[in-house]
Amino acid sequence: MAVDLKSLNHTQLTELISKAQARQDELRKEKVGKLREKVLAMIKAEGYAFEDIFGGTSGPKRRGTGTVAPKYRNPADPEQTWSGRGKRPRWFNDALKAGKKEKDLTI
Repeated sequence: MAVDLKSLNHTQLTELISKAQARQDELRKEKVGKLREKVLAMIKAEGYAFEDIFGGTSGPKRRGTGTVAPKYRNPADPEQTWSGRGKRPRWFNDALKAGKKEKDLTI
């Protein structure tokens, strides 16, 4: 397929380039898929699972959103605590305004 580039105007050339890039992306994805299948087949042929070789799961690793231990406690109400992350609670700001220091509120 020979295309005479000199006969194309700017719009036609831009369209040709975008189509070529889209096709290039498709070919790359196909190649990656085939390679992934080959690697998984090799792992399976050796009697292992993906997790045995690479650990974890085959998907992207996600960071857990676990709870954090409290770092500060309200002296007026010991049930109110704050981990030190996120927006400061009202009781914390009120205590600072009253003259307390952060270290005074630490657990």
